[in-house]
Amino acid sequence: MLPALLPLAREPFTAPTDRDMLPSERREFVRTHRTCVFGYRRRNDGPAMSVVYYIPTDTDELLVSTMAGRGKQRIVERDGKVSLCVLDERWPFSYLQVYADATIDRDRELAVEVMMAVAGRMSGQALPDEARPAVQDMCERENRVVIRCRPYSSYATPPRHLHRNDQVEQLSHWVSGVVGWDAADPG
Repeated sequence: MLPALLPLAREPFTAPTDRDMLPSERREFVRTHRTCVFGYRRRNDGPAMSVVYYIPTDTDELLVSTMAGRGKQRIVERDGKVSLCVLDERWPFSYLQVYADATIDRDRELAVEVMMAVAGRMSGQALPDEARPAVQDMCERENRVVIRCRPYSSYATPPRHLHRNDQVEQLSHWVSGVVGWDAADPG
């Protein structure tokens, strides 16, 4: 059975600028954004990173499409640990680091659904059903697979920005921490 893919949010969650995000807000941030830096460990060099669109599901999985045989697919099969640095596309810029266990799903129907959803996120509007045959052909031709990422923790960074140079003395930062994905909000 295919997971229920969440639609593109009309309005992405805005991170608070005066405090750390609550666990529920971190999950909402991830559910309502669309791009991330996908990172994974490499044997001999620093981490590999690439900007990708991701699709959240109703069970909090984050789905990423890739071509079979690419580094992302090979590493997930070898290691199974990935990071997704979810990006806010608005200024002041914020991001949320998500740590996840990942597996490869070769279900072609899921690959087509994810690619349809990715195209909708790229253009800002859902693809019409008439586009499905072309997406199916592309998934077949490119041997597309889906990386299923199951978050287990996150790290938030608040948006801090100077709007004028005379605000420099007012600029402050605070320490965030890694929070379990299913953590409850305090209090």
